[in-house]
Amino acid sequence: MGYKTKVQLIKRKESEQWYINFPAALAQAIEFERGEIVEWLVENRTKLILKRHDPPLTEPPRQSAGARRDKR
Repeated sequence: MGYKTKVQLIKRKESEQWYINFPAALAQAIEFERGEIVEWLVENRTKLILKRHDPPLTEPPRQSAGARRDKR
């Protein structure tokens, strides 16, 4: 699953802030919570990794038996 988004820049007199927004569908799929702390890790110039420090304790949904059979 992939979602494209624009990098935004707000320039002020003495500083600038960069923003990358998450599409709602992506944030909901990974169960982000308001105020959650995350850390950006730079793997290389084209790949960033977003690390969650305290993700929710729920397990990801399991695939049905039919979905598993289709992947064989």
